[in-house]
Amino acid sequence: MAEERPSKRRVMHAVIPAAGLGTRFLPATKATPKEMLPVVDKPAIQYVVEEAVAAGLANVLVVTGRNKRPLEDHFDRNYELESTLTRKGDADRLQLVQHATSLAHLHFVRQGDPRGLGHAVSCARAHVGRSPFAVLLGDDLIDPRDPLLSTMISVHEATGQSVIALMEVPPNQIPLYGCAAVGPAPLAAAAAFENRGSGCDAVAVTGLVEKPTAEEAPSNLAVIGRYVLHPRVFDVLEHTAPGRGGEIQLTDALATLAGLDPAEGGGVLGVIFRGRRYDTGDRLDYLKTVVTLACEREDLARPLLAWLADFVASRADEDGQGSL
Repeated sequence: MAEERPSKRRVMHAVIPAAGLGTRFLPATKATPKEMLPVVDKPAIQYVVEEAVAAGLANVLVVTGRNKRPLEDHFDRNYELESTLTRKGDADRLQLVQHATSLAHLHFVRQGDPRGLGHAVSCARAHVGRSPFAVLLGDDLIDPRDPLLSTMISVHEATGQSVIALMEVPPNQIPLYGCAAVGPAPLAAAAAFENRGSGCDAVAVTGLVEKPTAEEAPSNLAVIGRYVLHPRVFDVLEHTAPGRGGEIQLTDALATLAGLDPAEGGGVLGVIFRGRRYDTGDRLDYLKTVVTLACEREDLARPLLAWLADFVASRADEDGQGSL
């Protein structure tokens, strides 16, 4: 039997790069990985792993660096804690602790040299092999009610091409992201959206620029932290020179991949996402995310919203204004 073409294999692996230093959150991240900062009562990385599992990807590789051991510990068994909770009869908290342990098949590999996102993704090559795989960045949390990753996987499996998530942003925010030039999507990509109710559109990506100025940007479509990649990307990354910031940029590799023949693993498609995305990449957005997700919780929403209303009103009175 002939070997199955990599472009037609199912997506089975998720890769989560988590080797960054988290300098925007110092001093909190001096000894604690930024991925372990709590979003309400779960570390940010657990939301990302749960998203991968919900999309059918139970095999998860986390690319780590120095001082990232707490990531492994969080998803490992803690027999002493479980025993204590059992003795106390605290079944609810015991279930929460055990849930993190049983979420997925977690694997860990160290990046070593901090040479950028492209290099971090290349560290997954030995684990992923010749299979397509998803990459999920921990700074972006996608609401579980919006099936972005599942939609992207469907588009890849229908076309065999790499797929990236795009989001429309105001021109003044474009310099914060990679930016895509786009054209009409092939019919197979559009067909993959049928009956999904995803609120997304598909486009063909014809070019990518890492953090352009508003004047240089080819569109208002920013690349956000979800990718479904053909394994051909590893070959491209191997020959991608350091780019912006002296790092190996995944955006640069994808720009090259977009110009290659889809029959040989090339081509890049975009999914324009218009759902709920929460940013934990800087302090203000992190705080907004915590408040927003807490207000979605049945056990927290009512008292928190009441307190927020009183707090905002009191601050407005103190400032002698009608509002903040």
